[in-house]
Parts: sequence; structure tokens; C-alpha cells
Amino acid sequence: MRHHHLLRCRAMPILPSPPRTLRVSGSLVHHRLIRCRGLPIPPRTPGVSGGRLFSSLPLPPPLQSPREVHVWYLCPDELNNQSQLNMYEELLSPSERKYADSMKATLLRKDVVLSRALLRTTLSRYTDCKIDPRSFEFKKNKFGKPEVLWPLDDSTAEQPLHFNISHTTSLIACGIAINAHIGIDVEEKKRNTTKNILSLARRYFTPSEVDSLAEISDSDAQRKEFLKLWTLKEAYVKALGMGFSGAPFSTFSIMLEISKGIRISKTSNTSRPGCDHLSENWLFTLAELNSSHYMSVCIEDSSRSQGPEDSPASVGLKVWKTVPFVEDTLVSGTEAVKLIA
Repeated sequence: MRHHHLLRCRAMPILPSPPRTLRVSGSLVHHRLIRCRGLPIPPRTPGVSGGRLFSSLPLPPPLQSPREVHVWYLCPDELNNQSQLNMYEELLSPSERKYADSMKATLLRKDVVLSRALLRTTLSRYTDCKIDPRSFEFKKNKFGKPEVLWPLDDSTAEQPLHFNISHTTSLIACGIAINAHIGIDVEEKKRNTTKNILSLARRYFTPSEVDSLAEISDSDAQRKEFLKLWTLKEAYVKALGMGFSGAPFSTFSIMLEISKGIRISKTSNTSRPGCDHLSENWLFTLAELNSSHYMSVCIEDSSRSQGPEDSPASVGLKVWKTVPFVEDTLVSGTEAVKLIA
């Protein structure tokens, strides 16, 4: 059995750590700006899982409902200290390190290490640091989407965490939800395409979406709307757990209207096998992140089908910028996170 297809995590006892004082601009604030010192990483012992806990990871506020999403992101360009990068690499499993080593480009290898380290440290926070970041192990569904394989005797399994990762060369984001499937996608706002926007839209999008883009005369505004729509559709298929191959973009339409919000519908002529899994019981959030990216989050909301179609529903979104073991900054409500719809 391949190591990265069936994996388990082991809870370890929490080690005592000295109390920390959290300060922002001289005043005591919880989870606004947190500076912490990472504990030294013990050498990895062959055949031994776990080890000393990273109790210096500050804990986030608990997820209150399936409609709440926490997003943690980092910027690879800001992380260049080699000792720090080596520390993050120590968190990876052997298969993850092997995959990172297969990257020929240095920056690609760095992105792999950071994305896995971000995921592992983020998940650890939501177990009250009872699980060492290195001890998390994963399984994959039939479409290749990874999931945590929780031990049957772990209390966390009673309220399972769902996660999703998205990254560009300049930003890596990890979304966390409880008892709700989640998808997240980020794209650089300045990203350019080699082909004409409408040509790409006709290839991947539905006719109604193409018509909506064609009505935008300004080329830059059209490009930006294309990217917003792409991130929304990408987040949706990732939340489904099917990916692009299992749920092609042409099988559903997303309408982005600032006044009415984000709406999704299946195309009437969908005949592709497997597309009967598509549903409309999902919530979306679209935002500008870090003034440089579009971010879309999609989570399942089974209760949505039980109320009237126009019943109010929204995603409770909290966002942190992080340098794991060094600094966490809650950026929700600041210029770093601008909600679009």
C-alpha cells in the first residue's frame, strides 16, 4: 500500500509551555497579531510517528457552524530564511519530501514545502495542538482530493475538519471548515492569458457566461471578470471533490451579481456521465486578498434547500496571514480582505 494513499495521525500529549502575552500596537488583543517562537524540532526517528508537540502554535477561535470558514495564507516571497524553510521541511512526510525533491525548479520545490507545512500547521491548530503537525496523514477520494484520515478513537472525528489548498507563485491559501465540504481558489489579479478572453470563455464556460463577458467592452475589466468567474467555478468543483475532470466548467453556470450575490445552476443540456452529482446547495464568498489576488470560497450548505430560495445565507469568513511559528495576523475587516460578493 502506498504511503500517501492511506495514512493515519496520532494524538500526542500536550507539553506545557509558558504563557504568552499577545499585543497589538501596545494593547492586549487576542488573535490579532501574534508573535511566537517555534520549538526546536527533534530529529526524525525512522519508524516513529509524532514527537514533541509544537505547542507554540496559537489556537484560533473555534469554528462555530458549518457556514463558517477560516482561511490561512502566506506569501512565499516573504519567506527566505533557510533555517526557517528547513524547519518547515521537517514537517513533511517522506512521500511529500520526495515529491518536493522531484521539483527541478528551486521556487517550485519551495512552494511545495510551504503549502504542505501551511496545511499541517493549520490542521494542528484545530485539534488544540493535540496532534503534531508531522503526524497528520491523508487519504484521497477517487478523484484525487486529499482528506484527513482521522483515527477512529479521535474525538476530532466527531466534528470532522474539511480543508482545501490553493496556491499561486506569490500566495498560498488554506481553507478550513467543519462538517461542510469546502473548496478554495486564488488567482493573481494581474494574471494575463495568452489567448483572447472570449476564446477561452467559449472553450470552458457556458453560453450564458460567455454572453455576460461579451457585454463588457473594456478589455481589462473583461479579463478581471473572467478571473473572478474562474475562481468561483474552480472553488465549486474543488468543494464537490471532483475536480475539473469530474465536473467540467461547461456543465454549470455561475452568475455573479453584486446586488443579488452569487448564484449557481446546472446547464439544461448536461448529459455528461457523473454530472448528476452537481447540486445548487452551496454558499460562495468572493474577495480581494492581500490587494493582489482574487479568492473564492465555496462550502456546502445542506440547509439551504430547506428554506425559500431567497432566504438569506452567507459565509462567515475569517482570514489570517501567517508565518507559521513566527507570526499570525488576523486580517479580516482590514484592507487586506475586501469582500466583492
